[in-house]
Amino acid sequence: MRRSLLLAPAILAIPALAHADDEPATTIIVTGRGLAETPATPAYNVQEISRDRLVFSATGRIEDVLSSAAGFQQFRRSDSRSANPSAQGVTLRALGGNATSRTLVLLDGVPMADPMFGYIPLSALAPERLARVRVTRGGGSGAFGAGAVAGMIELDSAGADMLGLFSGEALIDDRGETALSATLAPHLAQGFVVASGRWERGQGFWTTPPAQRVGASARACYESWSASLRGVAPLTEDIELQARGLLYDDHRTLRFAGADSSSSGQDASLRLVGRGRWQFDALAYVQARDFSNIVVSSTNFRKSLDQRRTPSTGLGGKIELRPPLGETHVLKLGADFRHARGTLQEDAYSTATGLVTARRRAGGTNADLGLFAEDDWTLGPLVLTGGVRADRWSVRGGFFREANSAGTLTTNNLFADRTGWDTSLRGGAVLHAGHGLALRGAVYSGLRLPTLNELYRPFVVFPVTTRANAALANEKLRGFEAGLDFAPAEALSFSLTAFDNRVRGAIANVTIATNLRERRNVDAVHARGIEASAALHLGTLSLDGGLAWTDAKVEASGASAGLNGMRPAQTPKWAANATLAWQPSRGWRIATTLRHTGAQFEDDLQTDVLPAATTLDAYVELPLGGPFSLVLRGENLTDTSVVTRNQAGSIDLGAPRTLWAGLRVGLGR
Repeated sequence: MRRSLLLAPAILAIPALAHADDEPATTIIVTGRGLAETPATPAYNVQEISRDRLVFSATGRIEDVLSSAAGFQQFRRSDSRSANPSAQGVTLRALGGNATSRTLVLLDGVPMADPMFGYIPLSALAPERLARVRVTRGGGSGAFGAGAVAGMIELDSAGADMLGLFSGEALIDDRGETALSATLAPHLAQGFVVASGRWERGQGFWTTPPAQRVGASARACYESWSASLRGVAPLTEDIELQARGLLYDDHRTLRFAGADSSSSGQDASLRLVGRGRWQFDALAYVQARDFSNIVVSSTNFRKSLDQRRTPSTGLGGKIELRPPLGETHVLKLGADFRHARGTLQEDAYSTATGLVTARRRAGGTNADLGLFAEDDWTLGPLVLTGGVRADRWSVRGGFFREANSAGTLTTNNLFADRTGWDTSLRGGAVLHAGHGLALRGAVYSGLRLPTLNELYRPFVVFPVTTRANAALANEKLRGFEAGLDFAPAEALSFSLTAFDNRVRGAIANVTIATNLRERRNVDAVHARGIEASAALHLGTLSLDGGLAWTDAKVEASGASAGLNGMRPAQTPKWAANATLAWQPSRGWRIATTLRHTGAQFEDDLQTDVLPAATTLDAYVELPLGGPFSLVLRGENLTDTSVVTRNQAGSIDLGAPRTLWAGLRVGLGR
């Protein structure tokens, strides 16, 4: 936390120090974003989510917004109020199979994955702070591309012009749960500062079906808060300085009383963006994260494991340079670096006596240095692109120690350091055929290092234990796709993509005995499918939708041969959504969202099924006069039973029907 607090005075001072004169000689516009998209960006199947979709969500949660992108999924169906934080991995194209993110998530250019686990702190990413989201499917991206085997999700923060001087919201639901948020965004000199906060608390809903509840069963209660401070200012006419700090803390209970988890983080970053003749984007960041989790036995409902601390640190940065090569070429040259260090501290307990039986420590460091180059070449209506990336990776300092209750060391494993080079390539083309039609195609490769969690941290979802595996190799992607974008009129657009992606050495939780799994590299996860999206805007009425169909299979041999031909765990074949919205006048908004998720398997052996589920959400905003408006939200209005876990018939459920009401205020927009 000290890192972010020390950065706060600097953030507040940036706009004032950048231009102290009251009457600047030149009008300078700051954006708070990185460099502009290149001409070939559409070659890689890009979908943008606008601010309207971000702030008019029925749940107010980023995972709900992201689910409007065809092919997006979390490892589990639970949202960030009731899921265990370590299960909040996100992926695209059914390339999952465990809880680690295979999609690179960036906030203002900074990787957001937890340095230890690889999950995304979804509760800390408030949609109201964002200007837009850009989803790029497929691997081999430029900066921080080691980790983007399924694609990339870029979150861009909103600036003062979009936010207004002050905005806030206070809501309460039919269970008495509350959500408060506020943002202050003043212009200072020629820059701006954005200070925002969010706090949520609730007794939660029953994740356990009535027939399976016992005396120890508990609601999924939660309490979380996050605070962000961001400053943006020009240093010259074409150089912009951006600074950001983020603090968050999240506490949840899942299934049984005492089965509590927590996650916290303190992030800070500095970014320098130059938009002159020689364009550049330089970024540095540091992250301090922690996680804790208590496992409660499902037989006698006593504590069996206390993962009391998992502190981790991430740091890194990037530099991207675009030399002036004329209007037909956009060349990007750059390097990035990421370093992650984490340590597990946990105690095992006897559920009979309540005494400690073992104390465990595990951890290590991962690092990656990437060098990348990419060029877009415009030839009239045709844009060609090609890029190469080389990664020097290292896995060092891995260890696992276990001592008995008397403190005597019983296990002391030190794992060999490993280093290596991997190369990724990508290329594509976009042909603007006229009349609003664009044809595109791309081929690509990519890689992902195992996380420290996968390498060194075992875990328990009672009664199943999953072992770590310090010998895990890197995942490597090979893929290609082809598609079209068609916009015959300003009010209508359509996108269709067919793809074939194969992740060699995919890391999966493999069953090796009854109630025992181990993380292993399988030969591959092979996914083929179709993604489609469409948008129709007719005056005050709009309809947006997306559809993803994916045929994903595990390719496995040897000790994992039993998985060959199986569908990866937690990956549905079908997913679809549609949002119908009506804005009759300024300040009014009425929207409904229908979402369908197909059936999927809980486990790698396809023994337990999570049935398909279709839900209906709604959002209503009505102006009350002046800066105030009434907000009504409805989640899962049909009260569909959404099964989020099925462990041999032991069921967890997602959010039931939930109705919210509250006030929103906006000043100076």
